[in-house]
Amino acid sequence: MNKFQTHPAQSININGKLMTFEKPLLMGILNVTPDSFYDGGKHTTIDHVIAKALQLITEGVDIIDIGACSSRPGAALISSQEEMDRALPVIEAIRREFPNILLSIDTFRADVAEESIKSGVHIINDISGGTIDELMFSTVARLQVPYILMHMRGLPENMQQQTAYDDIVTDVALFLGERIAALRTLGVRDIIIDPGFGFAKTMEQNYELLYRVNELHYFGLPILGGISRKSMIYKKLGITPNESLNATTALNTLLLERGVQILRVHDVKEAKQLIDLFY
Repeated sequence: MNKFQTHPAQSININGKLMTFEKPLLMGILNVTPDSFYDGGKHTTIDHVIAKALQLITEGVDIIDIGACSSRPGAALISSQEEMDRALPVIEAIRREFPNILLSIDTFRADVAEESIKSGVHIINDISGGTIDELMFSTVARLQVPYILMHMRGLPENMQQQTAYDDIVTDVALFLGERIAALRTLGVRDIIIDPGFGFAKTMEQNYELLYRVNELHYFGLPILGGISRKSMIYKKLGITPNESLNATTALNTLLLERGVQILRVHDVKEAKQLIDLFY
């Protein structure tokens, strides 16, 4: 059998320990929002959060990604304080119960990112690539923590009105290249890139980006692919997010075949089985 291979990429330093990518890693989604498109409102108490974190860890997750502000298309933004009020108790509870698990914070706000790092998070996952909060890059540089740089235009509430591109893959690459250069100038060393499936992209653009995502290996950085149960799947098939696990697995297979190093998923058990089939 021909096995897949992750593409060679820079290792990521997390508190003096190197994260390497000989085998793809799994980032499990843990939303503590009432309005996320798939799992909003499911994790409303600390007990629910701990139970979900235990499930993710048992199923083989490598990183738990905590989100406290919905970024679904059309979502209205909450305040920075509300985002912290949701996120920080969850971070602290997970760190107490599972001190060895890696955590990331899904936020585009520098103050939320900084307080989350102080509370025990290891990685900043910024859907805006530093375009919403101008203090994000300098904050990452000062904290010297790994940073996930995602492509997006505008805000969640208006991003789907900003989908005019000359060539989706080239334009995403140009954006990422410019932002990587800015981060390097500030001394940020540990960067993961995310093409931003579903963010300021049409259905056709999402699939073009999926089929050509291997072109982004040009940067020599780890690539994160996040397509789990997104509208590019369920709207195309005329189903609901709840019904889209099978199709998610199919598209995650394409990401793995194209050498993507990290899969961001709702369903860790199924994604772990997929990885174990090929690596």
